[in-house]
Amino acid sequence: QHALNSGVRRYHVAPVLCQRAKVAMSHFEPNEYINYEKLEKNINIVRKRLDRPLTLSEKIVYGHLDDPAKQEIERGKTYLRLRPDRVAMQDATAQMAMLQFISSGLPKVAVPSTIHCDHLIEAQSGGEKDLQRAKDINQEVYNFLATAGAKYGVGFWKPGSGIIHQIILENYSYPGVMLIGTDSHTPNGGGLGGICIGVGGADAVDVMAGIPWELKCPKVIGVKLTGKLSGWTSPKDVILKVAGILTVKGGTGAIIEYHGPGVDSISCTGMATICNMGAEIGATTSIFPYNDRMKKYLGKTGRADIAALADEFKQHLVPDSGCQYDQVIEINLSELKPHINGPFTPDLAHPVSDIGAVAEKEGWPVDIRVGLIGSCTNSSYEDMGRSAAVAKQALAHGLKCKSKFTITPGSEQIRATIERDGYAKILREVGGLVLANACGPCIGQWDRKDIKKGEKNTIVTSYNRNFTGRNDANPETHAFVTSPEIVTALSIAGTLKFNPETDYLTGADGKKFKLEAPDADELPKLEFDPGQDTYQYPPKDGSGQHVDVSPTSQRLQLLEPFDKWDGKDLEDMLILIKVKGKCTTDHISAAGPWLKFRGHLDNISNNLLIGAINIENGKANSVRNALTQEFGPVPDTARYYKKMGVKWAVIGDENYGEGSSREHAALEPRHLGGRVIITKSFARIHETNLKKQGLLPLTFADPADYNKIHPVDKLSIVGLKDFAPGKPLKCIIKHPNGSQETIMLNHTFNESQIEWFQAGSALNRMKELQQKSS
Repeated sequence: QHALNSGVRRYHVAPVLCQRAKVAMSHFEPNEYINYEKLEKNINIVRKRLDRPLTLSEKIVYGHLDDPAKQEIERGKTYLRLRPDRVAMQDATAQMAMLQFISSGLPKVAVPSTIHCDHLIEAQSGGEKDLQRAKDINQEVYNFLATAGAKYGVGFWKPGSGIIHQIILENYSYPGVMLIGTDSHTPNGGGLGGICIGVGGADAVDVMAGIPWELKCPKVIGVKLTGKLSGWTSPKDVILKVAGILTVKGGTGAIIEYHGPGVDSISCTGMATICNMGAEIGATTSIFPYNDRMKKYLGKTGRADIAALADEFKQHLVPDSGCQYDQVIEINLSELKPHINGPFTPDLAHPVSDIGAVAEKEGWPVDIRVGLIGSCTNSSYEDMGRSAAVAKQALAHGLKCKSKFTITPGSEQIRATIERDGYAKILREVGGLVLANACGPCIGQWDRKDIKKGEKNTIVTSYNRNFTGRNDANPETHAFVTSPEIVTALSIAGTLKFNPETDYLTGADGKKFKLEAPDADELPKLEFDPGQDTYQYPPKDGSGQHVDVSPTSQRLQLLEPFDKWDGKDLEDMLILIKVKGKCTTDHISAAGPWLKFRGHLDNISNNLLIGAINIENGKANSVRNALTQEFGPVPDTARYYKKMGVKWAVIGDENYGEGSSREHAALEPRHLGGRVIITKSFARIHETNLKKQGLLPLTFADPADYNKIHPVDKLSIVGLKDFAPGKPLKCIIKHPNGSQETIMLNHTFNESQIEWFQAGSALNRMKELQQKSS
């Protein structure tokens, strides 16, 4: 240990250490090893260059640099070229990612990669029936993903195995890992001290192809935790509070790094919950420093060898003393109260004690129709235990839930273990319906029958996201997010006006009683029950595997390359829609029933921007066709423009494209003839996805210029022949009366990203480079 801490002598010890501590990244890839030595070497190179203490985020990010000696590093400005350790894909985004990888012509993935079947299972009548129904309906897609995985060396987690992020936490995340995943809640892995980042499928293809992955050097926001969690306050309340402080865009371009003495009062899965929902504040990712709670979790999930290795390298898995953050938020956990956020946005934070009065004042329904616990954010053993502890008290007094109540286990391992240990039985007895190990209602996979569309109602969930219509496609559903134990308590009471910290319930015997704060083990006393084996190993040689994509399929479609830039300015573009207010990726490319078309670009393009509000008439999915002057659906209008050979643009508001990582929100406008998206600001993942598909995401140099553009105008982007990093572009607005005005537009393209635009897409550019090298 003395040698490890003594500068240059470290390099003499490393080979011996490597032989002594050769530890696999996971049980499923015994020949892929954790390389802390390389991480250490890169950190030392960068620390010497920067000559300052490093945050934990910087250590892991810079520790994965492709060229740490020469890489220009400036937070918030330069683009880093990185070498992530692995890739994970959920089934809805994996379809397009694998179709793009097939188009690349490469024989096998260059890094360990996995596919997780969790998004295509609709909640309807209960776990087993819903799972079997999903297998029948989605057989073609599952077969495609399984055979593509086998052919290209990708591990395949079958439907029913669980939600991608829970599977990653149980098997693949570890302190110091850099993992990218094609889902916005990939940061969940930060609960185990990893840098886990949500991306679009094209980014995943880069990493699977062995190409350095580009990321704008993140700023680092420090959240110092003091005090200790207790009572009804849970880890979920930390991120609900932070969301209220930073808002849905306050973390954009930054990593949220938690530190301070309060960290040790939070379980490993609790830390994962906090990191998971960091996606709702726009953060690149979130992370906690390695500690004993992580070590305990690694041991219980069969990875004590990783914990032992992490102990040896712990100095690189925690922040340096004296490191500087770009912003610091301090939260005293001893003073933090239970929170509930919503409706319609995850950053509208309220203490649970206030929500009843606020709801009555705002005219929100106070009666709770459904309570839903689980999801990738809150489906750990501890979460289920605390919810069961609340339910058990109600049952002891003869009560059941007044609201409908559902439970979504995060993984097959969690399901099997809570069944064994009695939690599932308690939750059923209180009125709960256990759903499949899948995303379910959290992403709109919910065949809801208790209300009609358009009926005003309230639901409470332990999920992470509550945009309009997200859970059930009903724009009048007021969705609130909170902790699983608060959801359970509110479902028993049936109203937002109930505060479990102070209010009483009336038992079946007529006597009043108060719920005690729940207490539960963070990990099972026995070992986890793994349940059914749901993993398919890729064969050593998959070259003979055949991958089927029928030309007549309505679910899958091989990709055709997008057209290259013609070298000219984009002149006289029509405006497809000028969006008013919030426009998430749910608004741009809805989920729910549209998930079945995620592998078929032309079919899913029929949902383009159908949820966005048109500023011209205040309606969704109703825009003026500038060529016919008739109003019609957004996708139909876009197809008409494409048929007529007319390029078009979209005008957006603040934080355009927040939410999911789905690259379909970028593929669809490109497929239907769009060329430019102009907004006040973008969410990080969506901006990158647009660039990857050859579109121009541009921002107003003066946000007030948003008001200068009208849906009936024509736009020209000039100066593209001199397109260069940091150089604004000129936009000429042509009004119907013949007048013109010019505004300036900013962009964040670097040189390689400009090459994506010129080639027509990042995939096209990859193929060009492959041809040159061969």
